[in-house]
Amino acid sequence: MIYTARVKVMPLKDLLDPQGKAVLVGLKKLDIHTIADVRIGKNIDLQIEAASKDEAKSIAAEAAGKLLANPVMETFEVSMDDV
Repeated sequence: MIYTARVKVMPLKDLLDPQGKAVLVGLKKLDIHTIADVRIGKNIDLQIEAASKDEAKSIAAEAAGKLLANPVMETFEVSMDDV
């Protein structure tokens, strides 16, 4: 069966996020002052052929840990679409 996994990759909270800071400055210039902080990450959708949803999630987590996220600078979270 084919499962869809979504991997959310975000910079570590303790690290500077230059992209997020640039967006925050842009928002302030647009007179949007109620947003306190911006963090920019990425969403990666994977179509995984697996015997079960749990197996697909495990495969997605392995892919994220080995390639999709840099553990020195980023965290990741895997979620599965309901089938």
